[in-house]
Amino acid sequence: MNLSIILPTYNERDAINALILEIYDILDSHPITFEILVVDDNSPDGTYLAVAEKWKGNPRVKTFLREKEKGLATAILYGIRQSEGDKVIVMDTDFNHPPKLIPLLVNITDYFEIASCSRYVIGGGMETSRFRYIGSKVFNKYIHYTLKMQTTDNLSGYYCFRKGILNDLPAEKIFFGYGDYYIRFLYAMQRLKHPIIEIPVVYKDRLGGLSKTNLKNELFRYFFTVLRIKFGLWKLK
Repeated sequence: MNLSIILPTYNERDAINALILEIYDILDSHPITFEILVVDDNSPDGTYLAVAEKWKGNPRVKTFLREKEKGLATAILYGIRQSEGDKVIVMDTDFNHPPKLIPLLVNITDYFEIASCSRYVIGGGMETSRFRYIGSKVFNKYIHYTLKMQTTDNLSGYYCFRKGILNDLPAEKIFFGYGDYYIRFLYAMQRLKHPIIEIPVVYKDRLGGLSKTNLKNELFRYFFTVLRIKFGLWKLK
């Protein structure tokens, strides 16, 4: 199988099936064999049941319900471990990340091990508030200079990678917490000299669901994640 798409969900009933349909429409016109893995953290709005009922009997859409463990990063890791594709795409489930980029991400990872979407390269941006865009860009500059990162958008979370790059890594040391896992992921990949290329993405407004980000709490988490890496309090091995 060429591709596994990981969709971590929590209260995304309003958008998730529309997203899966759009991914289908896009990939059906490309020579890509794919599977879609929905990993739901027991959403109170019934996201899991909405997906399971809609796609019952379809082997390309797999649904997983996590009743005990919760969290974005661990849900992604769970999906990766259940996946069968040679390449993995991780994306948001509220249309914030445009599905039309999926074929490009898959093609680019024929040449680079990781393709990461960026709002801050030429052609990228956000259709959400100007304040959020500027604040995110400033924080990414802090990450970029503090950790000497080559990447411009270390909080994107929309990316494709060759699954084999995780084979020899203790993935649990990367995939925990919330969006801070992506800082660790890109930092580890850079240190291990896995080629990363950034492609432009324009974030869209949310379609349905509720934001799972408490901005103030997450900024503190991200800030201290960077400091822990900087001063050697977090190590991959």
